[in-house]
Amino acid sequence: MRVRILFVCYENICRSPMAEGVFRHLSNLRGLAGRFEAESAGTVGYQSSSCPDSRAVRATGRHGIDISPIRAQCIHDLDLDGFSRIVVMDHENYRSVLDALEGSAGPYVHMMTEFADEVAGEEIEDPYYGPEEGFDSTLTTLLACVDGMISSLLADYGIADPGVAGCGAAESVQGGRHD
Repeated sequence: MRVRILFVCYENICRSPMAEGVFRHLSNLRGLAGRFEAESAGTVGYQSSSCPDSRAVRATGRHGIDISPIRAQCIHDLDLDGFSRIVVMDHENYRSVLDALEGSAGPYVHMMTEFADEVAGEEIEDPYYGPEEGFDSTLTTLLACVDGMISSLLADYGIADPGVAGCGAAESVQGGRHD
């Protein structure tokens, strides 16, 4: 069984492509390639077909994660019912996704931060209007959240963890760094 995950932010050029890249990276480190399919989208289509923000590309690249091939898309152009889980970055995105799913028995919708105790209940801040360091901060939070999310998905879907040693978020960040 392949579990399909959609990460959602506002325009799909910063947070959600970073989350998609982190998810793929950590899944591969844990030996789970092929078990999950990840995509990202925005709640609006202003940036459709655009590359991720260059600061997001640099931040993820410093950790060995290449998000440059990702192109922005809008949730309204996707079949949301085809996803197993939709993971959003903030409360506004959460409401927008629920509105788009109205009347559907569709996928579970989660806040990204529900998968990491240290940020539970918070939002993933949009680094777009801030300095480049904000992208590094956002990435650090996403690494912790996605690591917890993968563990949660393994439990929820009864998927055995291949037990790849040293794959926690903190170790993945250190191990994947290309300074």
